[in-house]
This record gives sequence, structure tokens and C-alpha cells, in this order.
Amino acid sequence: MDLRIFTEPQQGATYDDLLAVARTAEDAGFDAFFRSDHYLHMSGDGGAGPTDAWVTLAGLARDTTRIRLGTLVTAATFRLPGPLAIAVAGVDQMSGGRVELGIGAGWFAGEHTAYGIDFPDVRERFDRLEEQLAVITGLWATPPGRTYTHDGSHYPMVDAPALAKPVQEGGVPIIVGGSGKRRTPALAARYASEFNAAFQSPEDSRVLFERVRAACEERRRDPDELTMSAVGVLCLGGDEATLARRAGAIGRDVDELRRNGFAGSTDEVVDRIGRYAEAGATRLYLQVLDLADLDHVEELASTVLPQV
Repeated sequence: MDLRIFTEPQQGATYDDLLAVARTAEDAGFDAFFRSDHYLHMSGDGGAGPTDAWVTLAGLARDTTRIRLGTLVTAATFRLPGPLAIAVAGVDQMSGGRVELGIGAGWFAGEHTAYGIDFPDVRERFDRLEEQLAVITGLWATPPGRTYTHDGSHYPMVDAPALAKPVQEGGVPIIVGGSGKRRTPALAARYASEFNAAFQSPEDSRVLFERVRAACEERRRDPDELTMSAVGVLCLGGDEATLARRAGAIGRDVDELRRNGFAGSTDEVVDRIGRYAEAGATRLYLQVLDLADLDHVEELASTVLPQV
């Protein structure tokens, strides 16, 4: 099982806060550091305020050396696909080929209202996501010296130079996730290298994985080409006092976290990871919400990581 660290900086975090967690995760042996892409906090007062995901990842690309970097997930409503493809390719170059792009339709109406971003209905958001995936992958796949044209409903493009190019052969790996029954599995099967089941139980994750595998088979794509992953909040502690302290720091209840996240003792967390492995996941994103608690990441690395 591949374990990755996942953060929610819109709750209030500076670049230095994120850098400290990313470097701690890198030094501790984790495979990747991911962050959300949101412009508005979802509880509390937002602290220092949000940071832009791709600006932040560009900085981390230069301030780390090994760990992979990415988004869970960039909203297709936030950026035009052409400039997004350029930005992500640039960050991939800056990192030496360590970037992954998680992208979704967007869901948080409040941040769109707050920052003047259009928020169409869900059907149109999925239409835009599908077209963005076509444009981004099309730009990256266009051979050097050729131009790219896209006759789309939302993002028509004519003779784009299809630059810059990512360092990674074949382009930056794309992550698609969600619980949709039809369009989400189809998009994952067509464009993604990874499908992510976010904040779902092991049992519900299994159902989502099976839908994606079926969609791959419909496209005559080998389902084993896709990594299946899941996300859950982390609250690790060797005793109940530590668990209560860590749960309280993020405004959550220990019992609720035990039901829905990766919470409890080392044995409890390892057992929970095993349930996702049985459901078909080979990668987990453990959500670290208290970014000041670097000991949490180090404890996870020293106690759980060796067992999985």
C-alpha cells in the first residue's frame, strides 16, 4: 500500500506551513504530498487565508527533492484548460517530473460566489470537465513542432503551439475521482492513470472501483492500468489522551473519526488500511488537518508505514 500525505490549506496555512509538512513527509519516507485546491475555508475563520494550489506546488517543486506533488483536486471551474496545461507542465519541469494533476468538476458554490467565479449547473460543470481533460491531454500529446486545434463548445482553440511540455513521458499523470455512476467512471477510464474514492467507506469504495473497472473494460482498456486510491482523515495516537487532543485540534469527535477515518492506535489504523486494500485500493491519501503537528506525520511514518 502506497501512503501519501494530503492537506487542506484553505483552512488557513501559509506557504511556510505547507513546506514544513512537505519536507517532514519527504524526510519520513512518504511517497507524495498533496493539497486541496480551494479558495475559501469550510469551517473556522480561515486563518492566514488560502494559497493558490499551483503557485504553492511550484514553490514546493523547488524546495523539495524527491516527494511527488499534486492536487486533490483542481476544480475545472477555476482555470482555463490551456493556461492550466501550461502551468502544470511548468511545475512538472520545475520538479524534475514529480507532479500529478487531480482534477474534478468543482462543487463548493460558496468559494465561487466569494471570488466571482462562474458556477454553472452540475451537468455543465461535467461537460466543462470532460472538455478540459480533452484539451489538457491533447496539448500534452501534440508532437513538438505541431499545433493543436480543438473544436469545443466551451474551450475552442485554434493552432495552439502546445507548449510547454511536461517532463514526464506521456504527460503528467491525471487523477479523476468521485461517486458518479456513469460519467465519472467513463472519464476515469478514458483519461486517468488513477481513480480516487474520496471519503468513502471501504465497502462503498469497492463499488466505485468496480464501476471504473467496468468502464475500462467497455473501452477495451486494461483496468489494471489504473491505480485505485482512497482518502480519509488521519488521527493517530498511542493513547486516548493523544487521540482526544488531536481530534479536538481539528474540531472532530474521536468516535466519529474511528468510524469514518484512519483513527485510533497503530493497530487500528493498520487494520483500517487493510480494509481498503481488500476493497481494491493500492494507494491511500491520509488527510492531515493540523499542519502544526509535525509529530503526527513522523509518528505515522515510524509506526504505520513500516507495516504497510
